[in-house]
Amino acid sequence: MNTKRNQSKQLSWAMQFCFIGVFTTVLAASLGFSQTATQAADNGGSESELTAQQQSVSATAAPDTDAAIIQELDRMRNRIQELESQLKQRHRGTTAVADSPNAAVGTQEHFVSESVSSSKISDQPETPSESKPAKAEPFAFADWTWLNGNPRTKEPAFDSKFFTPEVRADVAYHYDFNHPKDDTIGGSSEVFRSNEISLTHLGIGGDFHYDHVRARVFTQLGLYSTATPRNDASYSRGQWQLDNAYRYLNEAYGGYHFDALHGINVDAGIFLSYVGLFSFYQFDNWAYQPSFVSSNTPWFFTGMRFQIFPTEKLKIEPWIINGWQSYARPNGRLGFGGQILWRPTPWLSIISNNYGAGADALGIPNRTRYHTDDSVEVKYYDHPERFLDKIAFSLTGDVGCETGGGVNCTTNKKDAAGNIVAYKQSFLGFMLYNRWWLHKDRYAVTVGGGKINNPGRYLVLLPPINGATASTGTPYFTENPGDPFKAWDISGTYDYMPSQYITFRWEFNHRHANVPYWSGPGGVTPPGGNNGNPATIIPGWFPDLRRTEDRATMAILVKF
Repeated sequence: MNTKRNQSKQLSWAMQFCFIGVFTTVLAASLGFSQTATQAADNGGSESELTAQQQSVSATAAPDTDAAIIQELDRMRNRIQELESQLKQRHRGTTAVADSPNAAVGTQEHFVSESVSSSKISDQPETPSESKPAKAEPFAFADWTWLNGNPRTKEPAFDSKFFTPEVRADVAYHYDFNHPKDDTIGGSSEVFRSNEISLTHLGIGGDFHYDHVRARVFTQLGLYSTATPRNDASYSRGQWQLDNAYRYLNEAYGGYHFDALHGINVDAGIFLSYVGLFSFYQFDNWAYQPSFVSSNTPWFFTGMRFQIFPTEKLKIEPWIINGWQSYARPNGRLGFGGQILWRPTPWLSIISNNYGAGADALGIPNRTRYHTDDSVEVKYYDHPERFLDKIAFSLTGDVGCETGGGVNCTTNKKDAAGNIVAYKQSFLGFMLYNRWWLHKDRYAVTVGGGKINNPGRYLVLLPPINGATASTGTPYFTENPGDPFKAWDISGTYDYMPSQYITFRWEFNHRHANVPYWSGPGGVTPPGGNNGNPATIIPGWFPDLRRTEDRATMAILVKF
């Protein structure tokens, strides 16, 4: 936004200079002509020969003066056209990609500094030969609002030099055809209650940006404030109740922008991860319920990131983080990873997220996790003049494993007696979505789904049986080495988008697992409520878990 204002200021300054230059030239010519005429009159007839010579000079000077004016106007016109061209380039598809690999036009991240707007404009104009073209902003050469995981807002509702506010609301009604009597839905990091209107998320905050310094804060109010921390076991190591300290913060970080290459950002705090392509915010996604390779992988990291933009089409982002979606270190060492984002053309986006070296199994410090998450998004049909104006697909594949502490990445290892001494503990999955936009992007239809195989269940979302969390575990659904888990899902989504700031969404999901997993009619809450000790068996009671779940969703999604 500040870059746009700087270009507008330059254009306004050039027009003012053009006017001053033309006015000065005309005034000088007029004064010169008047002085010549006065001198001729004072000398009278006795100086007739000189008068004739002056008249001849004046007649010759007039065309020369006109030519100078025309030349000056042409030069100013060329300069104005040059500035207009630069301004239009900034307006067209201006993208602020920082947090999100898919951040779109109007996303509230700023990876260009405020140095241009805070610098003084020279007293003398630059000629076209003297001016140096500004480096292109990363990914500003195209409109990326079509991407899955990317907000479709093209400009913020409000902006200023210092602060860009942002407000989001996610209100949904989910109907589970299993009819759990406690209205509790499990196996999802997005959907939590059945047959109720739920405030999933209310986010209030925005971006601060001034003199190269950046900061972002965004709240995590609503169901996310309890459902997200419960999937992180790291807070139970040590003191200070980090799950309570951070539960109402979705994003909170500060950093600095360096004017090197096409921009370098250094940030520290809590930031979104985008492993699994989908955004944490449903407004940005093609579907409400993503498949397992997105729903079961990190939504946030706590640590540091270094966003490096070598070109306008490439981002390299190393991470130094506490762990795999964790507030703290689950054990005694940090995790490392990074993202590579490449967008060579307006219809193609390729992203690779990689993680390793982290010890993320609580209480097992010698077990290491590795994971790669890779996506490609292709817009293969684009005709805005037609009723069916756009079609695109996204394909994501994930491969991961854990090694050490009784598990390995490749196979079940056996001793001489044939007993398994080290189980294979891995993750393999994919998801594929296709989206059709209609009537100038007012309507959209998405069909997609995916599949996973996760022996050891180390990335399976624990059902909330008797109030169980990732820290407590539950004896009714174990996550031990060798425990099998295979699942697949399919969904259909219809969106009505009368404004760039709101989406009305209807969706149907069918999900299936090879073991009882989803909430059944009997629910997952003991009679009389949770007993306060989810790690123990309650005599005479078992949760009702099913292999299949069918669910309908209606949601209102807002982003300013």
